[in-house]
Amino acid sequence: MRRGLYIRGQARQNARGPMFFHQVTLRLKTRARGFHLVTSEILAGLPELGRLHIGFLHLFLQHTSASLLINENADPDVRDDLERWANEVAPDGAPYLVHTAEGDDDMTAHIKSGTFGVSLTIPVRDGKLQLGTWQGVYLGEHRDQPHSRSVVATIWGEERTAR
Repeated sequence: MRRGLYIRGQARQNARGPMFFHQVTLRLKTRARGFHLVTSEILAGLPELGRLHIGFLHLFLQHTSASLLINENADPDVRDDLERWANEVAPDGAPYLVHTAEGDDDMTAHIKSGTFGVSLTIPVRDGKLQLGTWQGVYLGEHRDQPHSRSVVATIWGEERTAR
């Protein structure tokens, strides 16, 4: 029978290492509107991932006009298609939108952020994200004016031990 990290809400007694927690706010590069792969940038800011045997990385974007998502990371057409679809569903300057305090892209940016989401939880094993072969982490920038974006990254799990 396979045993997981937790059994009926109790930590297993034969844990390999102590629990490890780390949190940092990453400042992503300023980007133009669109969907941008940021996996490498996030990993570069988190050398502490290497300390985990098994655990999680949680990413939380501190903005309401951008988003985080996981999607196909190889074909750039995917990024363009995501942008076209989002603009079709929530077009800038739509006459039925009232919240335009910061321009025609204001409310549509909030709609896209809410649709795609602002947080991700990714499993980690032996210091590596357990993303699928064709998966990457995207930042969706939904404003015309480029913005710098902050992501709170929280790592937690069982720490690796020397063997």
